[in-house]
Amino acid sequence: MGSNSSRIGDLPKNEYLKKLSGTESVSENDPFWNQLLSFSFPAPTSSHIFIWQTHNALFIICCLLKVFICEMSEEELQLHFTYEEKSPGSYSSDAEDLLEELLCCLMQLITDIPLLDITYEISVEAVSTMVVFLSCQLFHKEVLRQSISHKYLMRGRCLPYTSKLVKTLLYNFIRQEKPPPPGAHVLPQQSDGGGLLYGLASGVATGLWTVFTLGGVGSKAAATPELSSPLANQSLLLLLVLANLTDAADTPNPYRQAIMSFKNTQDSSPFPSSIPHAFQINFNSLYTALCEQQTSDQATLLLYTLLHQNSNVRTYMLARTDMENLVLPILEILYHVEERNSHHVYMALIILLILTEDDGFNRSIHEVILKNITWYSERVLTEISLGSLLILVVIRTIQYNMTRTRDKYLHTNCLAALANMSAQFRSLHQYAAQRIISLFSLLSKKHNKVLEQATQSLRGSLSSNDVPLPDYAQDLNVIEEVIRMMLEIINSCLTNSLHHNPNLVYALLYKRDLFEQFRTHPSFQDIMQNIDLVITFFSSRLLQAGAELSVERVLEIIKQGAVALPKDRLKKFPELKFKYVEEEQPEEFFIPYVWSLVYNSAVGLYWNPQDIQLFTMDSD
Repeated sequence: MGSNSSRIGDLPKNEYLKKLSGTESVSENDPFWNQLLSFSFPAPTSSHIFIWQTHNALFIICCLLKVFICEMSEEELQLHFTYEEKSPGSYSSDAEDLLEELLCCLMQLITDIPLLDITYEISVEAVSTMVVFLSCQLFHKEVLRQSISHKYLMRGRCLPYTSKLVKTLLYNFIRQEKPPPPGAHVLPQQSDGGGLLYGLASGVATGLWTVFTLGGVGSKAAATPELSSPLANQSLLLLLVLANLTDAADTPNPYRQAIMSFKNTQDSSPFPSSIPHAFQINFNSLYTALCEQQTSDQATLLLYTLLHQNSNVRTYMLARTDMENLVLPILEILYHVEERNSHHVYMALIILLILTEDDGFNRSIHEVILKNITWYSERVLTEISLGSLLILVVIRTIQYNMTRTRDKYLHTNCLAALANMSAQFRSLHQYAAQRIISLFSLLSKKHNKVLEQATQSLRGSLSSNDVPLPDYAQDLNVIEEVIRMMLEIINSCLTNSLHHNPNLVYALLYKRDLFEQFRTHPSFQDIMQNIDLVITFFSSRLLQAGAELSVERVLEIIKQGAVALPKDRLKKFPELKFKYVEEEQPEEFFIPYVWSLVYNSAVGLYWNPQDIQLFTMDSD
């Protein structure tokens, strides 16, 4: 753009931009390039001319790539990056593929340049340019399974950088390095007047993007989200994009392989020869960063990816003695379900489901005592176990879903997490015990209402054949499945840990009339045997103790009765265990989700919403 360009308004008539976009070829040794890259908008601040121009070169390449990818096919894009050097009089020559060269250079910039104040913005720009390089998916309605990105990233010259790139991106996320303060570095005034004071590429850079994307000065650009570490954010988004590339026809995604197999730096065991792209990273630092960053969708998606796909990470996390640092942010996401998008809630819930697959986790969460949970507003919780809080939040999510979204998938996963924990329930908080029974009460009322509607519908169908009626039978079937699941959860707790949960027995006795209608119901008769036995046994002991008993006295009788009740009187049922299984084609969900995060979160990458084709999913 030249050293004389210092205002956005100069760009439409800039001679260097006109020459860059013209039809005349420019030699790589032409002084034009030096002049083009010497524009003086606020940019990475450095007193080193080559760092300054490197950033500017990346910035221009990123802008051009973005326009090319949006406006043309991959074949046309490749032609723009194909270089043929022809000598006078020659008719053929070998073409050089500059797209692969560009991608390799970007990987080298990301992985090899040390992160310093003077190189920070180069690292951000290199990561952003690579995200743009992969953004073809944004402009296709269907998931891309073969593209230029597959060709270059999964074989050839780029492949050896796989583990180093994934490791660097992870460490960028872990470190959360903030950009250097504006004015930290000053480019000295040059004799030709081309030098200016440099700050960070923020406000003016946004205007520059506007010129490239919307075609003119004065157009309004989207607001840039406030981020403490743009490099960490962009690196995480790039990592998620790479991890969710579909496998090539003959090659599995090497970036997903790297994410699945990396180990702790304290693990000295050798890597099996069958595992490609392996590396080591500090798990303690990774765990800390994941705990601190769960307010964002992308950090929660990374946590899900690691827990689900990397057994080394999962084993390490489940062995931590401070699991509350990880679980509490996840519970807070679910608690504020009204403020979160549905995909963030799903990821948080699936993380809980994966964690509850482990019996050690289910035991340990009841041993962690929390004080004053300020974000839980329904009731003051001065002291509660992590396990009881988890139960409260999951039940609240179920109740919210019943009254608002009515999503069967959400119901299923919430109940599966409770079922996995049920055999290990210990010392349930009285409020958690009450909410379990209250949820059953809500389901019971729902069941009665749907049953009444189904009966009326049947009567109506007999009297009139002309009016189509709702399918209440299906609704009834769904609600009965949920009721049975709740009965199985209560039964599992009573069978396996009755003596540890007097508050649940108390709540069960207090609302014992709720269960009467299900004693002889064919769908619940078997599972009701133990619950009915417990209600009868403890009701008899309370009756023997006399009338007008205090709460403390009732709990004392329950504790004594739990010891006296013969265990063999309770019928044994198969253990409740549910395992998260990813859908057959997970990319149909995860790829649109990841790119919706990129679209909404990537700093400076302002795509025109009218151009986007991918988001057939809800990206609320």
